[in-house]
Amino acid sequence: MLNWFKSPATETQVTHGQRLWLYVLSVIIMVLLVTPTLIVIPMSFSDSQYLEFPPEVWSTRWYSNYFGSDEWMLATRTSIKTAFLTMLVATPVGVLAAYGLHASNVRFVRATFVLMITPMMVPLVLVAVGAFYAYARLNLLYTIPGLVMAHTVLALPLVVIVIGAALKSYDMSQEEAARSLGAPRWKAFLTVTLPQIRFAVVTAALLSFLTSFDEVVVAMFVSGGDNPTLTRNMFNALRDQIDPTIASISTMMILVTTLMMVLAQIFGGQKQPGGH
Repeated sequence: MLNWFKSPATETQVTHGQRLWLYVLSVIIMVLLVTPTLIVIPMSFSDSQYLEFPPEVWSTRWYSNYFGSDEWMLATRTSIKTAFLTMLVATPVGVLAAYGLHASNVRFVRATFVLMITPMMVPLVLVAVGAFYAYARLNLLYTIPGLVMAHTVLALPLVVIVIGAALKSYDMSQEEAARSLGAPRWKAFLTVTLPQIRFAVVTAALLSFLTSFDEVVVAMFVSGGDNPTLTRNMFNALRDQIDPTIASISTMMILVTTLMMVLAQIFGGQKQPGGH
């Protein structure tokens, strides 16, 4: 153990002992972030009419209530459908945008990149209000296409950042060699570049799905009617009444989100072929 404290933690010869304060701080932050989430899980198995921790009587009553509710099932289908369509739209658009920005030699490329990630920098409520007024004129309020477009705007910055980072570690001379042998640019990209960054593409796709699936602010403005999202219904249920069904839904959303984030880390953590 003593040797571990004296061993270097980085290439700059900073030891683990010197970094001990950082490790302790990281653990404290993780506990503060994770503990409230973990409290929800046992609450979802309570038989009480109200949110209760720890549960006095354990039951799957609220899971049965969720799966037996047409309203919750409709919202779940809407959220999954919207998230899947958002992933299908945001991923290819974001990949092509990141590739264009990376390969372009024109001026103002950096300004274009900043413009594309603007939805990450402005308050979500501003995006929601803007979408609401635009959709009111276009008759897109409370529709799946409207939700997909709004969520795509929010997911695109993540895709561009992830793919852009992957392209920075990719040797573009491989694609240039294919083009010099007569391959059109689109074919060189599909057959040479895309396979090299495929893990980043999968990661970006998963993040796009999660961005849409977990989003609530924009959904409060542009979803509803026959197409309410799960997060919107959960927010309304918390506002109108304390329904323990929300705890069971939250638990399942935590499991789905955690699983997809683990998959994103597994795919994203693998070394890119031909990378440096």
